[in-house]
Amino acid sequence: MKLLHRIAISIRQIILLLSLFLVPLLTTAVAARTEKDAVTPAPPGRHGGFIKQIAMANGDIQFVLIGDSITDFWTGKQGKDSFVEFAPWKPLNLGVSGERTESVLWRLLNGELDGYKAKAVMIMIGTNNLGNAAEEKPEWVAAGIKKIIEVVRQKQPQAKILLLAIFPRGATPQDEVAQRVTQTNKLLPALADGKSVFFMDIGAQFSDEKGNLKKELFPDYLHPNADGYKLWLQAVKPKLDELMKQGPQPL
Repeated sequence: MKLLHRIAISIRQIILLLSLFLVPLLTTAVAARTEKDAVTPAPPGRHGGFIKQIAMANGDIQFVLIGDSITDFWTGKQGKDSFVEFAPWKPLNLGVSGERTESVLWRLLNGELDGYKAKAVMIMIGTNNLGNAAEEKPEWVAAGIKKIIEVVRQKQPQAKILLLAIFPRGATPQDEVAQRVTQTNKLLPALADGKSVFFMDIGAQFSDEKGNLKKELFPDYLHPNADGYKLWLQAVKPKLDELMKQGPQPL
């Protein structure tokens, strides 16, 4: 009887342990992506902090960066030495690590483009759409980026937009996600009109002669290091200088 009692206790303990590990996995299972996901605004984190930052700026914001961790980390220890070059433009970095197009859309529709008139906006988004979901199609990502541009044009009609191709990722161009990034980038020039929206693809500057992403610039084959951010700055600064001059000037 004692043996049966101990066995019963052990079984209950095993069931309890399994429930602790399996239930969270089941309840946090990620649904497959669909065509609508990339264009449907979804509430993200950190929104409140941006709203406070905008309020504290009291309208003195001239340059806005929109993106994911690649943009987000530019103000961190790897990129701060080059990001300081934007200081005269009173920049607002709206990059958020891990975000996809739909989270960016939600933020832009809910106050992050309100309360100021920027001269220029730089957008680079989409790598998480592709890297976090194998079923995500390039056309879906491009549609999400198009929607973001439309919202920026609606909220900041005076601003010039610099749309960047999604940066290359992965050790080689043959990487599956890297190939879908390339396919997505081929759809982006059509979103620029050369008047209010301008397109640049600077990815080749981060790659060697074989098209492989340089590890000395992107150590994890996704995020730039300090040298990568400096190269990014050098590549876009002339165009941004031009667009900032075209933007609304102080009275």
